[in-house]
This record gives sequence, C-alpha cells and structure tokens, in this order.
Amino acid sequence: MTVTRSVGDDVGEEPSRDDGPAVSGTVLSRRRWVVTAAAGAVLLAGAGVGASTLIKSPAQAAADAAAPEPDVLSAVVDERVLKDSVILRGTVTAGQSVEVTPVLAETGDSGTRTVVTKLPVGAGDRVSEGQVVLEVSGRPVFVMKGTLPVYRDLKPGSVGDDVRQLQKALASLGHHTGRDAPGTFGAGTKTALSAFYRDIGYDALPASPDEEDKIGAAREAETTARRAYQDARKALESTSGPSRTAAASDGAEDGKGGTDPETILARAAEDLQKAEDLLAEAEAAAGPMLPSGEVVFLRGFPAHVAKVSSAIGSPADGAALTLAAGELVVHGYVQETQKGLIRAGHPVEILSELSGAVVKGEVSSVADSLSLSAGTDPASAGGEEGTASGAVPATPDGYLIVVKPGEALSSKVLGEDMRLTIETGSTEGKALVVPVTAVSSGADGRSTVTVLEESGKQRRVAVRAGTSADGFLAVNPADDGALAAGDRVITGVKGTTGMQR
Repeated sequence: MTVTRSVGDDVGEEPSRDDGPAVSGTVLSRRRWVVTAAAGAVLLAGAGVGASTLIKSPAQAAADAAAPEPDVLSAVVDERVLKDSVILRGTVTAGQSVEVTPVLAETGDSGTRTVVTKLPVGAGDRVSEGQVVLEVSGRPVFVMKGTLPVYRDLKPGSVGDDVRQLQKALASLGHHTGRDAPGTFGAGTKTALSAFYRDIGYDALPASPDEEDKIGAAREAETTARRAYQDARKALESTSGPSRTAAASDGAEDGKGGTDPETILARAAEDLQKAEDLLAEAEAAAGPMLPSGEVVFLRGFPAHVAKVSSAIGSPADGAALTLAAGELVVHGYVQETQKGLIRAGHPVEILSELSGAVVKGEVSSVADSLSLSAGTDPASAGGEEGTASGAVPATPDGYLIVVKPGEALSSKVLGEDMRLTIETGSTEGKALVVPVTAVSSGADGRSTVTVLEESGKQRRVAVRAGTSADGFLAVNPADDGALAAGDRVITGVKGTTGMQR
C-alpha cells in the first residue's frame, strides 16, 4: 500500500516502520550535498587569500621596498641649576700630627725606670691646652700651645724664643710672668711655672739636683765675707788719726801691706761683693725647670688623640701617643687632568659613607707640586731598581687638596675615608638645560638645537652654550622665547644601522 504525504505532514508525525528506508536515503543525500558545498567554499577562500599575497599593486610594492620610517629620539628641555663637579676620596686629618715619645728628665736617681704609670686619655679623646696626656715614672707629660719644637730643657737664666713661647703659654693658662723680659727666664717665669705645676698636681723639678747645696755654700761664703767686712770697718773706726797714720807707715816699711785698716776694709768690701754676686747667681739658677720630655707644644687647639701606642706598665721606649692638633680638615689628592678645574674657595660636599652624614665645606688650598709617597714595589715605579739600601723610589699620590669643613668635625671621624664632591662650576640661578647630544655645531661655528613640535615639524634654534655637567648643557637661546622649558629637542635619530645625529 502506497501512502501519499505532503511536506507538512512530516511535522510532528512519527513515520511508519515501512517507510523508514526510503526516508533515510533522502536525508543522507542532502547531508552529502551540504558537506561538499562547505568544502568548496573553504577551498575558494584559501585560494583567494593565497592570490592576495602573491599579487601586489605597484604602489604597495614600492612602499614595501622603501626603508622603514626612522625613530626620532627627543628629550624635554629642563629648567634648573646645573652644577659641574669633581668627585674624589679624602681622609680626615689634622693640621699637625705629633708623636709623643717620653724622655725621663735627669733626677739624680739612677734606679728610676722609664715606664708608663698613667694613661689618662684614649684614642679619639679631645685634648685641651695644659692637659696632662701621659705620666711616665711619676712625671707628667702635658700639652701647651706653641709652634717651636722642644729641643732643650728650659731653666732659670735661659734666654731665647723658646722661653718666650713658654711665657706666652703660661700666660694663656692664667700664670703671668711678672716683670721678666720676653724671652728671659727670670723670677716671674719661675713663679708662674711653679704655679702651673701645682695646678696639674705635680711639683716642678729643680733646675739642678744639688742646687740647695750650691745655694747653701754660697750663702755661707757671703755670711763670712759680710762678717769680715763688718770687722774691718769696726777696726778702722776704732783707730785714731795718729795711730792710723803710724799703722799705715809700719805696713809700708815692712813691705807687707794689709795692716792698714783702710786697705783691710777695702779688700773686705771686694770679697763681700764677690760673695754676694755668687749667691745671687746661685739663687737665680735655682728654681723650677721645664724638662724637654715633659711638654709637647702644639700649633693649635682643640687637639685630639689620634693613636695610643702604649699601656700602663709598659716600658716607655717609643712613641706612646700620637696627637692631632688644630681643627680637623680633609686631605685628598687629584691628578694632573683635574687639577686645573679646582681652585681655593670652591664649595665641597663631605660625605661620610659610614654614617651617611654630610657636611658642607670649601677647598682651602691646592698644591702646586706632586706629593710623593714611598713605593712598595720597584716594578710599580716603572721598573727602576731601588737604591743600595733597598729603598724603593717614591711614587706620586697626586696634588694635595685641603678641604676645610664649614663646621667642626667630630674627633671620632679622625682618619676616616670620606667622599668629596667638589663643585667646580655652576649656572647663576636656574637655566635651560638640555642633553649634550641635543646640541650640534654648524660650519659657521654656531650651536643649535632642533625643537620637535607636536605636529611633527622641526625647527632649528640657535643657542649659546654654558656650564656642562653629567651629560647636560646649560643653553641660552639667541632669540628670546625661541626655546622654553617643556619643549622637546631632538637628541638623535635611531635608524636601521644604529644611532645617528
């Protein structure tokens, strides 16, 4: 039996089992057609794409063959103070460095050993004028202000510039030397020196160990001579006129002389004068002395203990202390290529890299000649051989730069390595600043920069170059307003072969 159905009849109806094979064949046929059409479309699309890659218009081919558009490098014009500087290393030191080597004064006691008995200061301590810094075998070593080194013991009766220096030092400590002439160790200086020793807790040593014996003997001789003179005078006064004449006549006849009372008195007067002079000399020579081993003269204060090389109880057979005198400064060395850039008065930034502290200062002086230090290796001195004694030729450290801090440095940084930034040039106030690579010079010698406008246009601006530092240059446009902060200037062009200008 054949069943005739419209297309609409298929909707919502279940086909009969007898019609199943016929319906399945129709569906499969439709699906094969759809798949074939889709595959064809894909093949046609791929062919179109391939054709588009192989076929180019003449304009497109020329564009592809041309060099790529170069990249323009630019920088913004800044407005600021531009400073040029030199950076070097420096060491904190003092204006004067003195090694204190104890020398025990002669006391007449052969059994005294030279040992350190007191050490009242330590490394880094501040030292004031008149302070005791060391005691050796019970005797003090103190510091005073002065420029002359000690080379002898100063005793009563001494004369010289070193005595004048002692007198000034005593006066600055409050012990004036009275009417003593400057440079003469007299009674006033003796009194002042004795008072100073009492202030620091010690007795001054006598100028001579046996001075008391000498004074005693001179005083006894003076007493004897005075009595003889007094006796001669009484004898003369007790003799009448005729008797005096007869005595003088008798003395002349026997040729002995001396029996004349007047002659006896004259000779007694001479003896008394000599005895008085000897006593005055003995007394003048007696009194306190300043042993050369008990004082250290320093050029300025405050002073600091740079190094302690001894301990209590150790033999004092070498330098016991090293003192640094005067305000602390920083020493650096600069080479020939930079020496001409640095002058006295240039500002300096002193940086402690240990603490991070920064102190302002200025260049105090620049040496005119190279500073030399002993070498350690002949090869480092150009291969030259040392002397017969094995010494190595000196090698240059550079030109010494002395930097004076604007404020006093702590003694704790004595000997510390510092970073010095020396300002060698600066613009006067704010200036227009561009990278050095933005400035070019033409054949006419004019300097220009190229301003890059927002539109992409470029324009040349003539400028006058000023201070340069750290890769930047201060510029001033030849025409007012031609260049301003915030403008962009071309610093280079990056092409396929690298950077170009």
